[in-house]
Amino acid sequence: MTAALLAGLLAGYGIAIPVGAVGTYLVSLTARTSLRTGVCAALGVATADGLYALAATLGGTALAGALRPVLGPLRWVCVLVLLGLAVRGAVTALREYRGHRLVTRTAPAPPGPARAYAGLLGITLLNPTTVIYFAALVLGSRATGPAGPVEQGVFVLAAFAASASWQVLLAGSGALLGRALTGHRGRLATALVASGVMTALAVRMAVSPG
Repeated sequence: MTAALLAGLLAGYGIAIPVGAVGTYLVSLTARTSLRTGVCAALGVATADGLYALAATLGGTALAGALRPVLGPLRWVCVLVLLGLAVRGAVTALREYRGHRLVTRTAPAPPGPARAYAGLLGITLLNPTTVIYFAALVLGSRATGPAGPVEQGVFVLAAFAASASWQVLLAGSGALLGRALTGHRGRLATALVASGVMTALAVRMAVSPG
């Protein structure tokens, strides 16, 4: 259970830490509205991450039985997927940093807490990287041994909690910390940290006994 908890926390932080367009919007939204609205928006992002973790866990369980004969090679495919996501995130961040390009969006009238939650939930659900990330993690971990319902539940809850804690931190930071995290250097740093987490997960998966 401890392993599932740690895996879920690492997975949640790995997908949540990069401060991209959603994180930038979350910080600016809190600065323009209120902490309550920002926290609701943050929970919308975390809910989407939790739903994808749950879907990947349930789907991974169903697929594991059918794919059991090839789970060994599949684990290495998943390792490569995670490494690919890590490299892609780092390269994209470096390219944007060198080009000094920041994503800017025209902001409509600030939403209320309910609209903020639903809006950020929908935006995050449309991100294909999230489902690919969790699917690779879950399917890769299946190759190292079966996981029961309790471990699966702990993994999903830990992933949600990790994502929620980071998103709420972003929301609570408001304009002060937001300038540091959503500026050129801040976005580069958070992207590189997240790529490092994904790489660590891939290495952990590769060296685990199969």
